[in-house]
Amino acid sequence: MVEQPAPVTMHIYCRVEVTVTDPVAVTGHAIADLRAADIDWSTEEDDLDAAVEELRSDLATSLAGVVDISQLGAGIPGVEFRGGLCWAEQGPARDPFRAEER
Repeated sequence: MVEQPAPVTMHIYCRVEVTVTDPVAVTGHAIADLRAADIDWSTEEDDLDAAVEELRSDLATSLAGVVDISQLGAGIPGVEFRGGLCWAEQGPARDPFRAEER
């Protein structure tokens, strides 16, 4: 039997630019995902209506909520998605990893 090497945790840093051609569709998708989520609103700071209103008023939050970064390694043998962070910002590109831009 061939011994498998120990798994190695890696970090991938990405910046992806997209053009949102239909903000209403993006927001609608985010709201539908939120409504379908199994959230116990009694344990949250806000309620479903407040969360929906936040999505309606903030396209970046809506977009970040529907981007599925778990598909990043899909189809790559030997790669298992374990978690990550995704956010969206409007405006010119910046490097959030550089200290002077924080």
